[in-house]
Amino acid sequence: TECEKEPGSLLWIFVMVGNIVRGMGETPVMPLGISYLEDFAKAENSPFYLACLHTATVIGPFLGLLLASFCAELFVDIGSVGADEITIAATDARWVGAWWLGILICALLNLLVAIPFWFLPKSLIKEGETNEPEETTEKSATPLQENDRNETRQTMHYFLADFIPFLKALLHNPVYMLFICITVLQFSAFDGMISFMPKYLEQQFGKSASDAIFLIGVYNLPVLCVGYFSGGLFMKKFKINIYQAANIAFWVSLLEYLLYFAAYWTVCDTSPVAGLTVSYQ
Repeated sequence: TECEKEPGSLLWIFVMVGNIVRGMGETPVMPLGISYLEDFAKAENSPFYLACLHTATVIGPFLGLLLASFCAELFVDIGSVGADEITIAATDARWVGAWWLGILICALLNLLVAIPFWFLPKSLIKEGETNEPEETTEKSATPLQENDRNETRQTMHYFLADFIPFLKALLHNPVYMLFICITVLQFSAFDGMISFMPKYLEQQFGKSASDAIFLIGVYNLPVLCVGYFSGGLFMKKFKINIYQAANIAFWVSLLEYLLYFAAYWTVCDTSPVAGLTVSYQ
């Protein structure tokens, strides 16, 4: 008998590097995009614009889950293996969907969507204000250029000298740190649901990977879109200040956690698993 060699591949490195590059490109969009809106939008319109921005960030995963549901129905070796050669169904535990197809499609779309960012101006006229006269603009152009040159001369030493004290001040700010902790807990719960709920639906209800991903997207993300959009519209209409917004967020979050506790009573019977919950005999 011939010796069996364990399969090994380093192609996972390409996937890891691709995700790192994707994260480097996507991370500046939220902080810089929010600053962009805050600088050039009216104070009463800013919450609505931010709600639209956050709604778009939820629509993206929703469309991504629909795309993943479609790709999961296709066999991983699509194009090289004929449909008549596949002897297992999508509900089989050995089934592997075309996970790589969604990555290629999203990479192409990201490239196309990034092109308009090159045409965004460095500065905009604040919403509701008129253009300044040409003479004033020409006079202010020279000092602005000199300030840009001075800023480029700053070394890393000066940057760290200003950054480290500012970071210490943020870390000692109880309100900021409490907000960070709440955000971490919320995203941890959401990521856990996205990661493990599809497998739970597959094992508990006999759903295929495609159906499980589709159900997660349909039942969760559209509700988040409605919440983001309605919250921003509510703040714009009633001109909610920061203290009122904090009170609303507290009571709504408390109600959310109380509703989540109801999930402890929605327990299903454990599916029999040979060697784990039942014996092999």
